[in-house]
Amino acid sequence: MYQVTKDTIVYDVMLNAPETQPLFQRIGMHCLGCAYATGESIEAACLVHGVEVEPFVAEVNAFIAANA
Repeated sequence: MYQVTKDTIVYDVMLNAPETQPLFQRIGMHCLGCAYATGESIEAACLVHGVEVEPFVAEVNAFIAANA
């Protein structure tokens, strides 16, 4: 099963678990296919959007597990 960490690149998540896209959009990450997404970690993206990274990573992983 695919799992993310705070160091996972946002674009990699979109390639491996595209069903998580609404979670990212809900917290303001609307540019999931832009140049930033291809090199930005989840941690960096959370920092920019004012979101605590660890709870978000846990939520993404739980969503992936529930939808596997």
